[in-house]
Amino acid sequence: MDKSTGEAFPGATVLEKGTSNGTVTDIDGNFQLQVNSDQSTLVISFIGFLKQEIPLVGRSSVQVGLEDVSQLDEVVVIGYQTVRKKDLTGATTVVGTDKSNKVTAASLGESLQGLAPGVSIRNGGAPGQNAQVEIRGVASFINSNPLYVIDGMIADANPSLNTNDIESIQILKDASAAAIYGSRAANGVIIITTKQGAEGAARVSVSAKYGIQQLPPGYNMMNSGQFAEMQRTQFVSSGLTPPTSVSTAFDPNVNTNWYDEGTRLGNAQDYNVTLSGGSKNSSYLISGSYFQNKGVLIGNDFKRAALRINTKNSKGRVTFGENLVFTNSITNAPGLGNPFYDMPLNLPVIPVRDDRFISAANPDGWGKGTTDAVTYAFNPVAVNAINTFRSNFAKVVGNAYLDVDILDGLVYRFNAGAELSFDHNKRMRRAGEWQFNQPAAPTSIIEDRSLFSSFLLEHTLNYNKAIGDHSFSGVVGHSQQITKRDILSGGRTNLQSFDGRYLNTVSSATGEAFADGFVPIEYTISGYLGRLNYIYADKYLLTLTGRYDSDSRFGADNRSRFFPSIAGGWRISEESFFNSSIISDLKLRASYGELGIVTVGSWDYIGFLNSNPRAIFGPDEQAYVGATQARLANPNLGWERRLSQNFGFDAAFFDDQLTISAEYYNSLSKDVLVNLPIAWYLGNLGGEPAVNAASIRNRGIEVAATYSNIKRAFKWDVSANMTTIRNRVMDVGNLGEGINYIQTGITRSQIGRPMGEWFVLKTDGLFQSQEEINNYTNSDGTVIQPFAKPGDVKFLDINGDGQINQEDRTFVGSPWPTMQTGAQFNASYKNFTFNMQWIGVFGHTVMNGVRREIDSYQNTNFRADISPWSPNNTSTADPRIGVAVGDPGLIDNARLESDRWLENGAYVRLRNLELGYNLNMASLQKWNVSNARVFVSGQNLLTFTKYSGLDPDVTGNGILERGFDNGNWPASRIYSVGLQFEF
Repeated sequence: MDKSTGEAFPGATVLEKGTSNGTVTDIDGNFQLQVNSDQSTLVISFIGFLKQEIPLVGRSSVQVGLEDVSQLDEVVVIGYQTVRKKDLTGATTVVGTDKSNKVTAASLGESLQGLAPGVSIRNGGAPGQNAQVEIRGVASFINSNPLYVIDGMIADANPSLNTNDIESIQILKDASAAAIYGSRAANGVIIITTKQGAEGAARVSVSAKYGIQQLPPGYNMMNSGQFAEMQRTQFVSSGLTPPTSVSTAFDPNVNTNWYDEGTRLGNAQDYNVTLSGGSKNSSYLISGSYFQNKGVLIGNDFKRAALRINTKNSKGRVTFGENLVFTNSITNAPGLGNPFYDMPLNLPVIPVRDDRFISAANPDGWGKGTTDAVTYAFNPVAVNAINTFRSNFAKVVGNAYLDVDILDGLVYRFNAGAELSFDHNKRMRRAGEWQFNQPAAPTSIIEDRSLFSSFLLEHTLNYNKAIGDHSFSGVVGHSQQITKRDILSGGRTNLQSFDGRYLNTVSSATGEAFADGFVPIEYTISGYLGRLNYIYADKYLLTLTGRYDSDSRFGADNRSRFFPSIAGGWRISEESFFNSSIISDLKLRASYGELGIVTVGSWDYIGFLNSNPRAIFGPDEQAYVGATQARLANPNLGWERRLSQNFGFDAAFFDDQLTISAEYYNSLSKDVLVNLPIAWYLGNLGGEPAVNAASIRNRGIEVAATYSNIKRAFKWDVSANMTTIRNRVMDVGNLGEGINYIQTGITRSQIGRPMGEWFVLKTDGLFQSQEEINNYTNSDGTVIQPFAKPGDVKFLDINGDGQINQEDRTFVGSPWPTMQTGAQFNASYKNFTFNMQWIGVFGHTVMNGVRREIDSYQNTNFRADISPWSPNNTSTADPRIGVAVGDPGLIDNARLESDRWLENGAYVRLRNLELGYNLNMASLQKWNVSNARVFVSGQNLLTFTKYSGLDPDVTGNGILERGFDNGNWPASRIYSVGLQFEF
């Protein structure tokens, strides 16, 4: 029964200790089990409740009350230590894998979207593509990736990690939580602990999931008949003769829907088998998994096979074990192009392939633009057939450890970690063409092979001691990690083919051979770490943390730095004056500290040499090879630092049924790297040297709340989180007189404003008449847009100089959301379970680069709902249509640096919906099956947004053009069915 309510408890597992003999309680909480002896011990367990061991001592019946585990007593991994969740002083979020594993995801980052406050996730969507993860904003112009720690090994949690192997996820967000990782923790830390075996008989867990992936509807583009009519109008409007492809030679039988040709129904398959068990002194877990994602774009797929072995053994005072995973992942994709950019642009009057396109350079007759049907968009079907790219990553990641109980409470640990990756990329270029006016190129094959290795050695001492009301815990240690990567590339032209099949090895090609190497990655990080936790009377908490790191990627005078932090907590609810029947726990927290991040390469602090120069010396006038320093270097490069403040509280109400956590954070990134200009006469080549000169501030509020109601037959819980982020550039260094910003093509990062803010021309509708154009003047009477015609876009003359140029660009919106939210609802009734997840992102602007190309009207298909301005159609937002050659007004209408293409990127999405059913165990007991469950789910089913592109969840074009949709891969709808069971 449920001890707190006295109600029957169905679905609890009952095992005879030390055997595989077991059963599951029925709907009334009853069970029957034939045991080996009346002196046996029963082990009763259920997720979220305390496991109980019940000695029978001759009894033939027992009555057991299960107690739920308080969230506040949950143990949290904080880096080299574990603490009770109730004793945390830093900003740490724990994400349960019961939530993250609900979605179909190839990477950890993708599975976390919407589940943790302060964590921004943007999904790329492509098979095998990593999600973009940012914790509490972006602190650097170069790198925003958090640090990942997997079972004590610092390694990247890329798609080669099987998310089903994960037991727990801890996200460290402030300096107090993350300072133990010092020089690499400024972007936050994500600690991943994988599953372990447990004492008891061997158990086999199996899960299988199959899902169908479906793209959202594409841009609504014109068919060939509509296109021909509109293009005839376009040319006639400019006084030109329409191309023959839409006039005399128009073929209505050619009507290519490029979106249909380039996409397909995808699928995702995820299979996992785990064997686990153990005894009092040892445990083991062996798991095998296979994940496959057939992408929704033709030619795109991802496959991953993994084998994990985790063991743990104890002998006296010594405990040793290892966590090891072997993975092999393969990604296939076309070698170039972006179909989500090309498909809406390509013309419907061009067939996918046709005999009239056959030539020596295009033997298969792939359709492409011509002089009478001009488009420079790629034929995505042709690219997939001609230019393929295959990447294969064979990885080994893991750690081995040895724990020695030296004294009571004092434990020494030796931890050795390794990550090895054997990478092989192959690109094949077959005969054929996929674009109009494509330069001639021979067939070829290129192979890249690289070896990545990272080795970690750590020695730590952990101490835990309680003396009366005083509780101490601490850790000190040393960590060293050596990382290397070597890359070699080779290839050859002129592939051989027989019966239409190409030989696919470098040695089988017959043309020119070539080879290349790359600057190797090689660096060492060595650090001394320490943390002290002190608790007095369960009321006052103090945490002191520090790490002294040295990094070989900096010059000799800047290789070492200390990263400290301090945090305190006050549990008011334990004070004698605090008396509340509603509030069961209340704790205030505050922290301050410094973190670092490395954004430089292995050799950026030393000069770059050009070994091509030759000089003539001696009487024989022989040429000798020389070298010059081609690029100036900054030997004083150092860490980018993040000074972090955090103030928060944790509260629990109604006997922990309702928990609320809130944080206010304020972080200042200092010594941020920027490239400062230097005089040309200094002879610098290859880019301006980086200098630690800029600073960036991020601040905001985080709130997370959970309410659980599990004391009735209908059990449910709901949780929600909210994050606000305010990003500001505080300094950019000395970029020259009057320059207080960093400029990209369409964004500007200016002091006092957000990073990468849209910096474009503002528009004010369309000119309706020539009189309106003539009257649009500055204060001196100068006509501002003299080349415009009625129906053209009206641009604002911001500086009043009587002309529209780059000086009129201004700030129009930010790509950074001002608020992000997530919500989850779980419910169960008898054998049924239900899960629903929502995410919401608000307050940001997206640049729709695809619509800019479509609505430029030039060498592209047209939107089916386009309504160009004309004297008879003035109530429209679409400018006049025509051919831009020789027409400055039409050229200006299509300017990229215009707010015409900026759109509200806010959205609310039903992230996941799952309905499950726990099968009746009575009929399965003869097979020793327990915890059998089937489920169906839908992912990304609904998205509410005003954005006109395929998906408002835009990964962007780097940090400084975060919201630029230049053909972003949209999130797919996934309809899945799955099965889970144990025996």
